[in-house]
Amino acid sequence: MTILHLRRARTSLVLDARGCGLPRVVHWGADLGPLADEDLATLVAATVPPVVPSSFDAPTVLSLLPEPGAGWSGRPALAGHRDGAAWSTAFRLDGVDAVDDASDPSRVASGGEAVRVSDEERDHDGAGAARVTVRASDPAAGLSLTVELALDPHGVLTVRHRLRNDGTTGYELRELTPVLPVPAAATELLDLTGRWCRERSPQRHPWPMGTWVREGRHGRTGHDATLLLVAGTPGFGFGHGEVWAVHTAWSGDHVTFAERRPTGDSILGGGELLAPGEVVLAPGAEYATPLLYAAWSDTGLDGLSDALHRHVRDRPTHPRTPRPVTLNVWEAVYFDHDLDRLRALADRAAEVGVERFVLDDGWFRGRRHDHAGLGDWYVDEEVWPDGLTPLVDHVTGHGMAFGLWVEPEMVNPDSDLFRAHPEWVLAVPGRLPPEWRHQQVLDIAHPEAYAYLLGRLDALLTEHPGISYLKWDHNRDLTEAGHHGRPGVHEQTLAVYRLLDELRARHPRVEIESCASGGARVDLEILRRTDRVWASDCNDALERLAIQRWTGLLLPPELVGTHVGPERSHTTHRVHDLGFRAATALFGHHGIEWDIGAISADERRELAAWVALHKRLRPLLHAGRVVRVDHPDPAVWAHGVVAHDGSRAVYAVARLATSVAQVPGPVRLPGLDRTRRYAVRPAAGVPEPAVLQMTEPGWLVAGGATLTGAVLASVGLQVPALHPEQALLLEVTALD
Repeated sequence: MTILHLRRARTSLVLDARGCGLPRVVHWGADLGPLADEDLATLVAATVPPVVPSSFDAPTVLSLLPEPGAGWSGRPALAGHRDGAAWSTAFRLDGVDAVDDASDPSRVASGGEAVRVSDEERDHDGAGAARVTVRASDPAAGLSLTVELALDPHGVLTVRHRLRNDGTTGYELRELTPVLPVPAAATELLDLTGRWCRERSPQRHPWPMGTWVREGRHGRTGHDATLLLVAGTPGFGFGHGEVWAVHTAWSGDHVTFAERRPTGDSILGGGELLAPGEVVLAPGAEYATPLLYAAWSDTGLDGLSDALHRHVRDRPTHPRTPRPVTLNVWEAVYFDHDLDRLRALADRAAEVGVERFVLDDGWFRGRRHDHAGLGDWYVDEEVWPDGLTPLVDHVTGHGMAFGLWVEPEMVNPDSDLFRAHPEWVLAVPGRLPPEWRHQQVLDIAHPEAYAYLLGRLDALLTEHPGISYLKWDHNRDLTEAGHHGRPGVHEQTLAVYRLLDELRARHPRVEIESCASGGARVDLEILRRTDRVWASDCNDALERLAIQRWTGLLLPPELVGTHVGPERSHTTHRVHDLGFRAATALFGHHGIEWDIGAISADERRELAAWVALHKRLRPLLHAGRVVRVDHPDPAVWAHGVVAHDGSRAVYAVARLATSVAQVPGPVRLPGLDRTRRYAVRPAAGVPEPAVLQMTEPGWLVAGGATLTGAVLASVGLQVPALHPEQALLLEVTALD
């Protein structure tokens, strides 16, 4: 067959497909430059492992699907059986197709000489992804396998397996997970965990021999899900080190893992986590894995983020219009819906510059608390005798968009829907799962339940054309999620995707937010169908700094809802001044979660100034390159967004707590063009932290500083000795 060399955005992938078995990944990582055929052949030969004592008699190499039949004794990439048979496979290569440009499918290679797939001549201008399709089969097992790989113009690699049952009996699939090798130089692992209101908490440790497995069995992505599993060279940080990372794009049960073997193999992988009997392939049926996203960087975690953010922004479903400043009324009114009060709140929202007004939980029948009503998706006539139209018209009359909260996948036992159709609940026969927030889960894979939900949501949006946004919530895990007596998470997840797809097709102007008790459904597959995520139900600005920083490893700021909460957080009861809350919320899809009808005139003016600042910076914040600062003092956090052309940037410096050093060292400002000169000034139009009047360094007293990008990145600036839980915003502008 062939040796394939895919190159995009300083990243190379080399596949050896010359044997009769599945291709071997020879290299994934740094760009190797243009390689002649003989160089590729020498590279492949030079990286074959030796035969060692007490081992197989021939070298064993890691293929795209490691198999016991090829000597793999690690975590199975494929597990299944056919009534106890066909439990081990030995796939044989049937063909390889390579396309070097998504816009030019005529340029295909399927055999013969080495194939070099490169966009070097196009200067990485986004001409398209390099794609490889591998076809293999195992007639004895009655299975066919297709492996699809694509390396996009930003260096992001995606991998997907498709398994077809060619036999005459059913094949029960237990696991099918794409894997990728990483070199021995990667000796540390970083991933994320968390809980409700503390999502995306990092954990880091050496990568020992064995397997580090992260499984999510929540029926949704999960508060504790690791958005990225990162392997890296010792001491890697945001701005330095070589790192490899994977993301499992699936909104149901899933697994992401890292494995290091005594054989010298190190791999990252991930896929769907299947329950016994959940997927049984009928003769001729096919199963496709979720996409495994993978990225490499030699400039640390920020390099990973940059590649992934560019990839996400290039997807056709990515929002193309400015992200509207959003007011959600939940923390203002909760279930207490009153038209006059909500109109007054809309008036205040318009006054401070809000562009989208969202009515949260409590608008539908029987919903005066969270014990009842879910599933009865009709406007409550007792609370809204004239329907939602008067409020919708009032909001849109101010020039604001109108949004509405829904939770279609759930049902309260105290609801007309449950009383009429208890069989529409995900459950094992004879009992209901434990209640969670007084609710159960609708079996959306049930055709009648699916039709009901689609019909009610379609009618709601048709009858209220002013609704242009749905906050789509998901407030419980899927426990004992049975579908017709079998495990149902797989079918439920696909049904939710179908429901969202169909609703978007019928109402293409309606945007949807993925909210799941905050940040429990955040992944790139749900984001094919939604326009942003709610990162957390916690609006405490101190907690949010970390939640947003680590959510931003995968997602660009414009996809992450970041709201200014009340002075006292309702989840932690911490008290923060408006400047700290607003500076934290600035770096995302900006909004407000606060009863602004009850605040003072001074607070409204200051809030309006912060909203205006966000709107002024929005083109930069929602298109630039995100950078974070590796500061030696853990109590000092700094981050920013830099325009891709280097013309401007904005940075935030925050003091999290006190530290031994009363005056921390200078804060470096990374990401700027090292050869250009920049003016650094405090952000204009908003109040500065009060502490500046006491500890303002000389360059701020003088009104700012002018330095080269090299100086700002390598030396930095001494910032004021901020009090804990204060932040300073700096705008940086190139003088040319």
